[in-house]
Amino acid sequence: MHKLGVKIVIVSDLFEQNLPVGEYGYIIAYDRNVDNAFDYIIRVPKANRNFFVPAADIELEEVLYQLEAERVERESLIDFALATHNESLFRRLMNGEEAEVEEEAGASETQSPDDFIRQVNLKAWI
Repeated sequence: MHKLGVKIVIVSDLFEQNLPVGEYGYIIAYDRNVDNAFDYIIRVPKANRNFFVPAADIELEEVLYQLEAERVERESLIDFALATHNESLFRRLMNGEEAEVEEEAGASETQSPDDFIRQVNLKAWI
Protein backbone atom coordinates (compact mmCIF):
# COMPACT_ATOMS: atom_id res chain seq x y z
CA MET A 1 0.00 0.00 0.00
CA HIS A 2 1.26 3.42 -0.90
CA LYS A 3 1.04 6.29 1.56
CA LEU A 4 -1.52 9.05 1.27
CA GLY A 5 -0.34 12.13 -0.60
CA VAL A 6 2.33 10.28 -2.57
CA LYS A 7 2.92 11.49 -6.13
CA ILE A 8 2.12 8.74 -8.63
CA VAL A 9 2.03 8.26 -12.38
CA ILE A 10 -0.85 6.56 -14.16
CA VAL A 11 0.70 3.72 -16.19
CA SER A 12 -2.36 1.87 -17.51
CA ASP A 13 -6.13 1.89 -17.72
CA LEU A 14 -7.27 -1.68 -16.97
CA PHE A 15 -10.96 -0.88 -16.59
CA GLU A 16 -11.06 1.54 -19.54
CA GLN A 17 -12.31 4.53 -17.57
CA ASN A 18 -10.53 7.08 -19.77
CA LEU A 19 -7.71 7.64 -17.30
CA PRO A 20 -5.06 10.10 -18.49
CA VAL A 21 -2.24 7.57 -18.91
CA GLY A 22 1.18 9.11 -18.33
CA GLU A 23 -0.15 11.94 -16.18
CA TYR A 24 0.74 12.65 -12.57
CA GLY A 25 -1.63 12.37 -9.67
CA TYR A 26 -1.77 12.07 -5.91
CA ILE A 27 -3.26 9.38 -3.71
CA ILE A 28 -5.99 11.02 -1.67
CA ALA A 29 -7.74 7.98 -0.13
CA TYR A 30 -7.85 4.20 0.12
CA ASP A 31 -10.91 2.30 -1.02
CA ARG A 32 -11.36 -0.18 1.82
CA ASN A 33 -14.49 -1.84 0.45
CA VAL A 34 -13.56 -5.51 -0.07
CA ASP A 35 -16.30 -5.97 -2.67
CA ASN A 36 -14.74 -3.28 -4.88
CA ALA A 37 -11.97 -3.86 -7.43
CA PHE A 38 -10.45 -0.43 -6.84
CA ASP A 39 -7.66 0.12 -4.31
CA TYR A 40 -7.08 3.88 -4.36
CA ILE A 41 -8.79 7.16 -5.02
CA ILE A 42 -6.42 9.50 -6.82
CA ARG A 43 -6.58 13.17 -7.73
CA VAL A 44 -5.27 14.20 -11.15
CA PRO A 45 -4.77 17.98 -11.12
CA LYS A 46 -4.45 18.32 -14.89
CA ALA A 47 -7.82 16.63 -15.44
CA ASN A 48 -9.27 18.33 -12.33
CA ARG A 49 -10.93 15.05 -11.36
CA ASN A 50 -10.77 12.21 -8.86
CA PHE A 51 -10.53 8.61 -10.10
CA PHE A 52 -11.00 5.22 -8.50
CA VAL A 53 -8.06 3.03 -9.65
CA PRO A 54 -6.67 -0.44 -8.94
CA ALA A 55 -3.08 -0.70 -7.70
CA ALA A 56 -1.93 -2.06 -11.09
CA ASP A 57 -2.90 1.19 -12.85
CA ILE A 58 -0.49 3.41 -10.89
CA GLU A 59 3.22 3.45 -10.10
CA LEU A 60 5.28 5.60 -7.77
CA GLU A 61 7.20 8.38 -9.45
CA GLU A 62 10.46 7.33 -7.71
CA VAL A 63 10.20 3.80 -9.08
CA LEU A 64 9.75 5.06 -12.63
CA TYR A 65 12.75 7.39 -12.25
CA GLN A 66 14.87 4.50 -10.99
CA LEU A 67 13.87 2.24 -13.90
CA GLU A 68 14.63 5.01 -16.39
CA ALA A 69 18.04 5.64 -14.80
CA GLU A 70 18.91 1.92 -15.02
CA ARG A 71 17.87 1.85 -18.69
CA VAL A 72 19.98 4.90 -19.52
CA GLU A 73 22.95 3.46 -17.62
CA ARG A 74 22.70 0.17 -19.53
CA GLU A 75 22.45 1.95 -22.89
CA SER A 76 25.49 4.11 -22.12
CA LEU A 77 27.50 1.04 -21.09
CA ILE A 78 26.57 -0.64 -24.38
CA ASP A 79 27.66 2.48 -26.29
CA PHE A 80 30.95 2.51 -24.35
CA ALA A 81 31.55 -1.19 -25.05
CA LEU A 82 30.94 -0.64 -28.77
CA ALA A 83 33.15 2.45 -28.91
CA THR A 84 36.07 0.74 -27.16
CA HIS A 85 35.57 -2.61 -28.95
CA ASN A 86 35.22 -4.33 -25.54
CA GLU A 87 33.58 -7.59 -26.61
CA SER A 88 33.46 -9.17 -23.15
CA LEU A 89 31.62 -6.17 -21.66
CA PHE A 90 29.22 -6.09 -24.59
CA ARG A 91 28.41 -9.80 -24.29
CA ARG A 92 27.93 -9.50 -20.53
CA LEU A 93 25.52 -6.58 -20.99
CA MET A 94 23.56 -8.25 -23.76
CA ASN A 95 23.37 -11.75 -22.23
CA GLY A 96 23.16 -10.81 -18.58
CA GLU A 97 25.35 -11.71 -15.63
CA GLU A 98 24.42 -15.43 -15.66
CA ALA A 99 25.99 -16.02 -19.07
CA GLU A 100 29.37 -14.80 -17.83
CA VAL A 101 29.32 -17.24 -14.91
CA GLU A 102 28.52 -20.14 -17.26
CA GLU A 103 31.34 -19.16 -19.64
CA GLU A 104 33.86 -19.04 -16.78
CA ALA A 105 32.75 -22.46 -15.53
CA GLY A 106 33.09 -23.95 -19.01
CA ALA A 107 36.51 -22.38 -19.59
CA SER A 108 37.97 -23.82 -16.38
CA GLU A 109 37.09 -27.39 -17.40
CA THR A 110 39.39 -27.51 -20.42
CA GLN A 111 40.43 -31.09 -21.18
CA SER A 112 43.24 -32.57 -23.16
CA PRO A 113 42.28 -34.42 -26.35
CA ASP A 114 43.23 -37.77 -24.77
CA ASP A 115 40.94 -37.22 -21.78
CA PHE A 116 38.09 -36.24 -24.09
CA ILE A 117 38.51 -39.42 -26.17
CA ARG A 118 38.56 -41.54 -22.99
CA GLN A 119 35.30 -39.97 -21.82
CA VAL A 120 33.63 -40.54 -25.18
CA ASN A 121 34.74 -44.19 -25.20
CA LEU A 122 33.48 -44.72 -21.65
CA LYS A 123 30.09 -43.24 -22.51
CA ALA A 124 29.91 -45.33 -25.67
CA TRP A 125 30.27 -48.54 -23.65
CA ILE A 126 27.50 -47.52 -21.26
